[in-house]
Amino acid sequence: MKKMSIIISVAMLMASGFANAQTLDELAEIVRQAAHSEGKINQQREAEFLRDRNNQRNLLAQAKAELKREEKRSDDLKSAYDRLERELAELTTVLQERMGNLGELFGIVRQASGDIQAALNDSMVSAQYQGRDVFLSELAQRKALPNVQELRTVWSRMVTEIAESGKVVKFHAEVERANGAKENLEVVRVGVFNAVTNGSFLDWDSSKSTKNLIELARQPAARFASMASDLQNAAPGQTVAMAVDFTRGQILRAVVQSKTPIERVKEDGGPVGYVIIGVGILGLLLCLWKALVLYTTGARMGRQLKSQNADKGNPLGRVMAIYTDNTETDIETLELKLDEAILRESAPLETGLSFIKVLYVVAPLLGLLGTVVGMIATFQMITLFGTGDPRMMAGGISTALVTTVLGLVVAIPLTILHAFLQGKSKALIQILEEQAAGIIARLAERNG
Repeated sequence: MKKMSIIISVAMLMASGFANAQTLDELAEIVRQAAHSEGKINQQREAEFLRDRNNQRNLLAQAKAELKREEKRSDDLKSAYDRLERELAELTTVLQERMGNLGELFGIVRQASGDIQAALNDSMVSAQYQGRDVFLSELAQRKALPNVQELRTVWSRMVTEIAESGKVVKFHAEVERANGAKENLEVVRVGVFNAVTNGSFLDWDSSKSTKNLIELARQPAARFASMASDLQNAAPGQTVAMAVDFTRGQILRAVVQSKTPIERVKEDGGPVGYVIIGVGILGLLLCLWKALVLYTTGARMGRQLKSQNADKGNPLGRVMAIYTDNTETDIETLELKLDEAILRESAPLETGLSFIKVLYVVAPLLGLLGTVVGMIATFQMITLFGTGDPRMMAGGISTALVTTVLGLVVAIPLTILHAFLQGKSKALIQILEEQAAGIIARLAERNG
């Protein structure tokens, strides 16, 4: 565009010069001037062209140098990219391996946190330190990896539980009494095993949302209650005897929930059990009455042995009265009368012994009857509900065993008492026979 404007300018200048030329010399001068101007223009154009060419060469050289630098930079970047790719692959492999180890560790941490949380939740130490299982419960359910501080907290909770399990401490806590009222009382905790207050054993109830200590509705025997009172009243450093439930309350719950003998007879003995108890009471009363009769009779007979005068207030005196009333009777007749008197006196001495024998024979038979009744009830439960739940059969089996025990408990003492009373009765009858034989012997000696 610039070149065209220059050409147009020269042409217009020549045209104007040609138009103004009057002579040939003027025309020649105009032509020389025009040629000179055109030469300058051409020189200027050549200079501009050379300058532009040189600029283009410089730009081309710069572009080539820039291209070379960029190519070198691209090669360097590609090498660095390849190197970083290899490093990234290696680091990814290492990360995966370490993430696998951390994942396994995290699984162990979650499992351990759940186990520790369950142990702390059931521990009686939680009655003194409330809310210490909340963190472990959250950690057991968390999906993110724990940090070092959280792992140290888990370790701290474990060590604290171990340390507290060997301490006997006093503290104040809310206790739910047997009547349902809640009171803030002084509690003595024996490790993680027992807790007592005011002579009463406590149980740690962790099943409810509001965890607290509960006074057992039924307390163990009085000797254990005295141990609990002595422990609570003991001075620091004083040694006292204390029953420890190493199962953390399971044995204590079983002991207090177990039935007493009277409750077992009432609930499990049934009608057969009451009959056996009635038989036992009747047999015991009969044995006491018979023992009273025999010992009273024996005492009177003992006093009669020391006296020569016949006292008809006792069997021996009545036998001796037969001789004093029949002094003139012959030996054979007197012997028959004495035998008759001995038989008459023996009957009252043996009265009731046969009935006691019947009772101690019937008692185990009644126990066997109760056993059969209990087994029938057991098989009925098996027929209705199957053998999946042993507790359904426990009632019938308990009835069978309780009635058997009751039958033996009644039969064994009655058997011993019957043997003792029968021996006493035979001893008294033997005294009567010995004295009658002595009378006959003295009479025969005198007549001879």
